[in-house]
Amino acid sequence: MTDTTLVEAGDPAEDAPEWPMKRDTGCPFDPPPGVRKLLAEKPLSRARIWDGSTPWVVTRHADQRALLSDPRVSHDGLRDGYPHISADFKFLSMAQPSFAGQDDPEHGRIRRMVTLPFTARRIEAMRPAIQKITDELIDGMLAGPKPVDLVEALALPVPVRVICEMLGVPYEDREFLQQNNNAMIYRDTAQGDAQKAAIAQAMYLKELVGTKLGDRGDDILSDLAVQVEAGEITQDDAAGIGMMLLGAGHETTANMIALGTLALLENPEQLAEVRDSDDPKVIVNTVEELLRYLTIAQDTVRRIAAEDIEIGGVVIKAGEGIVFPLNAANWDPDLYPEAPDRLDIHRANARRHLAFGYGVHQCLGATLARVELQIVYSTLLRRIPTLALAGTLDEIPFKHDQIAHGVYELPVTW
Repeated sequence: MTDTTLVEAGDPAEDAPEWPMKRDTGCPFDPPPGVRKLLAEKPLSRARIWDGSTPWVVTRHADQRALLSDPRVSHDGLRDGYPHISADFKFLSMAQPSFAGQDDPEHGRIRRMVTLPFTARRIEAMRPAIQKITDELIDGMLAGPKPVDLVEALALPVPVRVICEMLGVPYEDREFLQQNNNAMIYRDTAQGDAQKAAIAQAMYLKELVGTKLGDRGDDILSDLAVQVEAGEITQDDAAGIGMMLLGAGHETTANMIALGTLALLENPEQLAEVRDSDDPKVIVNTVEELLRYLTIAQDTVRRIAAEDIEIGGVVIKAGEGIVFPLNAANWDPDLYPEAPDRLDIHRANARRHLAFGYGVHQCLGATLARVELQIVYSTLLRRIPTLALAGTLDEIPFKHDQIAHGVYELPVTW
């Protein structure tokens, strides 16, 4: 594959480049060079995915917003032609449908069942608990030997502990759950292994929902058990919802904690400003800019046209798949003319990023992720003011084999 084989709009796409494009050159924070070339030259074009189909790739920020809020664009993974990420993801979509992969009104009906715990008021009330978890983990870092792997010591356990408590999942089962989650999101997982992991995860959560039917707590799975008893959803539905929330509720945030810390360490002047500022607006905007700059969930937003849609001078026909590389939109110079390839914690319109998607399917946990990131970054830099990378950038193992960007390890010292 070469990044120069781009397809003219309306062509039959025989020469469409392979997707996803490789991040094989340049800064590891950047989108792949081929993606940036698409944004600059062919913002509406075709690419060839694993099954040989050639969905549309939409890179411009304005086009992504327009399509993701268009009711003619479907998130129904059961539709013929939907551009699934892999054969395993296609299997999972068909075997364990989630409300996240449905259209309104069914999507809205089920989403409303789990919205309340993620409202801004509820999440703000969780700040003391998240702060306590963060301080305890940093206490452990400071008491132990150096260097420390920030992923294992802080980035992963903070969101895992938070989402386990919210769901009512025993934290002591985290290793089993994390192993299954990893198997489901690695691009290079042997075909079938992701399916086995998903089935194991679903069975675990189904049994857990079953226990909530007779022994409810103050958690999301208990709330879903009430809906099961009322006949609103099945126990399998509840397990599927729990599975989606569990995976989405920690993986991307864990990646953001580690990768965002690394990005700040690579920009020491901006790190110092965040560390030394008493203005809460500074950390708020820093989080928004890091979300824009890094765009952890880069290749997870995919849809299919339910009707013909004209946009940008081309027609996306009914039944054609659409891929939305959010990292391209978040570096779009039409929206971010001031050096979008640079981290700028003072960027005025950073919050207009699409890191959480857009439209009715926008990430349910966006407010939770923001609060976790605000607390972790500010606390880490305040309590360990001399934090430094233990090694060099080229020694960091990046997650190029996953559907979400991040690092496997981040050794730090002080």
